[in-house]
Amino acid sequence: MHGFGLFTGQEVTARFKPAPANAGVAFVRVDTPKPVRIQAVVGNVAKRARRTTLQNGTAAVETIEHCMAALHALEIDNVEIELDGGELPGCDGSSRAFVEALSEAGLQPQEADAEPLVIRELVRVADADAELIAAPGDRDELSIIYDLDYGDTARLPRQLFAVRLTPEAFRREIASARTFVFDHEAQALRDAGLGKHLTYQDVVVIGPEGVIDNEFRYPDECVRHKVLDLIGDLFLAGRRLRGRVFAHKSGHSLNHELVRRLIRAVEIHQAVQTPAERAVLDARRLQRLLPHRFPFLMIDRVISIEGDERAVGIKNVSINEGYFEGHFPGQPIMPGVLILEAMAQLSGILLARKLEHTGKVAMLLSMDRVKFRRPVVPGDQIVIEAVTLNVKARIGHVQCYARVDTELAAQAEIKFMMVDADPL
Repeated sequence: MHGFGLFTGQEVTARFKPAPANAGVAFVRVDTPKPVRIQAVVGNVAKRARRTTLQNGTAAVETIEHCMAALHALEIDNVEIELDGGELPGCDGSSRAFVEALSEAGLQPQEADAEPLVIRELVRVADADAELIAAPGDRDELSIIYDLDYGDTARLPRQLFAVRLTPEAFRREIASARTFVFDHEAQALRDAGLGKHLTYQDVVVIGPEGVIDNEFRYPDECVRHKVLDLIGDLFLAGRRLRGRVFAHKSGHSLNHELVRRLIRAVEIHQAVQTPAERAVLDARRLQRLLPHRFPFLMIDRVISIEGDERAVGIKNVSINEGYFEGHFPGQPIMPGVLILEAMAQLSGILLARKLEHTGKVAMLLSMDRVKFRRPVVPGDQIVIEAVTLNVKARIGHVQCYARVDTELAAQAEIKFMMVDADPL
């Protein structure tokens, strides 16, 4: 495919090549001194306004969402896309040209089974009045409901669209829906040096009286394009999605955050299924990092540590724990303060990686936004997740979640004060 980038206007050629089974989707910049490969996963997303961009080092690929939507909808799992520029061809601002080119090239089945990402629990992300909710589905498919509502005084009336994603439905109902902007947004982009090559015939621009020098392909083309973008962004999970997604005014950044949360949920589920095989720190190694001992060591093992950014640990809850004798007789429930203590201990392990060579230790300072969602009882296994929010010279801030069978049991934001370690 040959064309010009939607935002940069840069001339570019994209060549789609078959990739081995389980290779996923990858973009390869061949215009650099050495080819740079960028895997199409959410971990490689770079922050940009109004588009999805991937980056590896200094090399980036801009505006991938329309291409990714076509790949997701056509069920193309493994492909390598060579680019001699930094942005995909913009074409007409939709996925139609990608669908036509890929369909004409034809698809070939591979021997490996595709492993979709199945939504097993409710996941919600929000930003102001924008919201995304992912939920388990009744069928082996992805269904999307999108509510585009900018308010009663907006130029664009409320639009609601629902679809069960299949290649045929995408071709018929979504692929041709184009990017749209309001006239003041278009001017702001031009002032920033973006999209200067575009005319009103190239992109849908909405003014006070409606579309300027153009016309809609569908009466509700705007919400259909929002669904198109969402389908493309969801494929950054690295595999096709199965379940239901409900969207209200979501954009790219919120779409990316939902994908991150869904991937974490899958990791937690896998940890519950095969915890012993994934142990990173067992009980003996934990005792070298934590001063706590029986009966107050609340972490049995750590199953995942991602640098100093995130850790996942396990607490097995046994009926033999002494506190069940009095909390409560006849209806044993793990005290919430002990769940919080387990969160704090895992956070301490995470911060210890940051403080390893600083001569500092983390002392509990405060707990905020503490919420308990369900009781924890004997026989439960708590999967605890600690995510670093911020670490400064004297303060460490961590977000924690505790789940049982992927169901959220508790959450809290915990702050620590960094103090000098005791030389003794």
